[in-house]
Amino acid sequence: MTALNQPALAFEQAELTVPERQGPAGTGPARRRSRRVGMERVNWSTTTILVLCALTVLLPLYVTVSMALKSGTQVVDGNAFSLPSPISFDGFVQAWTLTKFPVGLAISLLVTAGTVVATIILAAFASYAIARNWDRKLFRYSFFYLLAAMFIPFPVVALPQIQLTGRVGLDNPLGVIILATMFQLSFSVLLFTAFLRSIPLELEESARIDGATTWQTFWQLIFPLLAPMSATVGIFAFLYAWNDFMMPSLIISDPALQTLPVRQNLFQTQFSNNYNVAFASYLMAMAPAIVAYLFTQRWVMAGVTQGAVKG
Repeated sequence: MTALNQPALAFEQAELTVPERQGPAGTGPARRRSRRVGMERVNWSTTTILVLCALTVLLPLYVTVSMALKSGTQVVDGNAFSLPSPISFDGFVQAWTLTKFPVGLAISLLVTAGTVVATIILAAFASYAIARNWDRKLFRYSFFYLLAAMFIPFPVVALPQIQLTGRVGLDNPLGVIILATMFQLSFSVLLFTAFLRSIPLELEESARIDGATTWQTFWQLIFPLLAPMSATVGIFAFLYAWNDFMMPSLIISDPALQTLPVRQNLFQTQFSNNYNVAFASYLMAMAPAIVAYLFTQRWVMAGVTQGAVKG
């Protein structure tokens, strides 16, 4: 050991041997830190706002479930918050028959599944091309063009879309799938592009050195890494396609091929006095979306968090 390093070593040893200042028994640094953590004050203003936001969701949900489980005489008692006594499932039986629920459910599932799959694949393709060719004006301007499309809602272009789909024979669920995918593409490309920028280019370079083509690199390397963001894009597309009322009602010309939200509106006059039937129908149509979100919410949050931070 050189003489130059001896003072530094002696100084480090002195620091290690000096005991940490202690107060009375049980008041060391660790004890003080634990007390500070335990004595943190509750932010009552934020808690109050969160409770009010939760009530705006839970109260309507409670009313929906309660009214759906009441009989025809109970729903007209003027008290929507009263508990059903006794519980009746007549509303579900009538709603199942009046709305032809199995047919509407199958069509809604078809439209939703087609929209989700098409949105994920097309948005992933476009985002990969844009993110890896950002220095080229064509791809960069294409990204801005897609972002601009986010500010054009469907009602603005509804009339030309109706005429176009009718002329080319797409006034059916397939036309709804195509249009719903196009209207979800802008937001999905935005999410995918932000996520792709966090993936190191060295991974693709290693794959290309091993002889992989662009197609193989995307499908075997990049697309599996997009799984968290694909779940996020998929659940947004699912909620949009499943709950959409305006587009199917305007595009699909055959009432027998309508989705569940539109079928509920077609029977609205029959539900005008039978509120238990109406709420039972709404609850049955709402249940798949709630279940899908409950099972995928952790992937949604993971995708948004990872896409927001460039690692």
